[in-house]
Formats: sequence, structure tokens, C-alpha cells
Amino acid sequence: MFLQFEGFEVTTAVDGHDALNQARAHPPDLVVMDLAIPGIDGWEVTRTLKRDGRTRAIPVIAVSGHALAGAEARARAAGCDAFLTKPCLPDTLSREIHRILKLRPRRGTRR
Repeated sequence: MFLQFEGFEVTTAVDGHDALNQARAHPPDLVVMDLAIPGIDGWEVTRTLKRDGRTRAIPVIAVSGHALAGAEARARAAGCDAFLTKPCLPDTLSREIHRILKLRPRRGTRR
């Protein structure tokens, strides 16, 4: 909800299948991926998004309650552009979203 207050348009998915369907139907500027979502987990959703030419360029921020050794490296290997552990402060997530969106070329521009 706090992201909406910051001016972001937010869409939520109920599970991994829903996340994939939504990303393919209406590609977002960025995905905040809970790695422990039901159905297809966030790891597999991210790998699937990155293999698909239609969704490959969508940045993914992984959010996980498991800060085990190697979790960030595993998330990056799956295709995540950033990794945050829960609980994640709203300001931390907001800063990461802004950082990633600044790095990404805007749609419709040529490089």
C-alpha cells in the first residue's frame, strides 16, 4: 500500500501462476517477488520470466524471509536484480525500486 502512496501503480498476484500470467499479459516496469509465494515459487517464476523473451527485461527484486547463506547469490543466479530480506522497511524497498528503475531504459526509447 505504501508504494501506491509514493505514486506507483501496484498489481498483486495470488500465486506464482497468477504472477506469470499477469507479467505476460501486461508487462510491468518491475516485479517485487516474494520467493515463498504459493504454487510455483518465486525462484521458478523468476527463472521463467527471465527465459521468456517477452518478460526477460523486467527487473525483479527478490524479497525473502530466509536470509540463509547463499540466498542472495541463488536469487541472482535465478535472474533477480536485487535481494532484500524480510522484514523489509518500506523506505528500503522504495530506494531499491528507484535505484533499479533509474538504471533501466524507459520503454519506447532506443539505445
